Amino acid sequence: MTSHSETRFLPYTPQQMFDLVADVASYPKFLPWTAAARIRSVTDEGDAQVMLADLVVSFKVFRESFGSRVVLRPAQQRIETAYIDGPFRHLNSVWTFAKADGGSDVHFEVDFEFRNRLLQGAAGLFFHEAMTRVVAAFEGRAKTLYDSAP
Repeated sequence: MTSHSETRFLPYTPQQMFDLVADVASYPKFLPWTAAARIRSVTDEGDAQVMLADLVVSFKVFRESFGSRVVLRPAQQRIETAYIDGPFRHLNSVWTFAKADGGSDVHFEVDFEFRNRLLQGAAGLFFHEAMTRVVAAFEGRAKTLYDSAP
């Protein structure tokens, strides 16, 4: 199993960051290695909204599609993602957004394991750098969306 956890202070509100991460359909515009995104469905389940989504990830000769169940919990400023289908044995991630003086603390954690041992071994070689780039991509997207806003 491979895992990563990171917290960053960003000068944006928790709601702004929640909205940015919840916009899965926009991931191909800014997220490294994300070639496509498709929202299968969105349903309301009490205090949460549940989205079924597919992402196509492309890196060099590796190109895979996988499905996820994304649970948006706006009252808790929390987004949970659980793997449905694709090349992984499992994949789970959690984003939380907490108000901080002058912005918010954004916490991201992910753990996954590929079904294929060769892919899992290769992922371990670049995983930390890749996850750091992913979090930085969300930060860059926030700058693009919110720093240029009137």
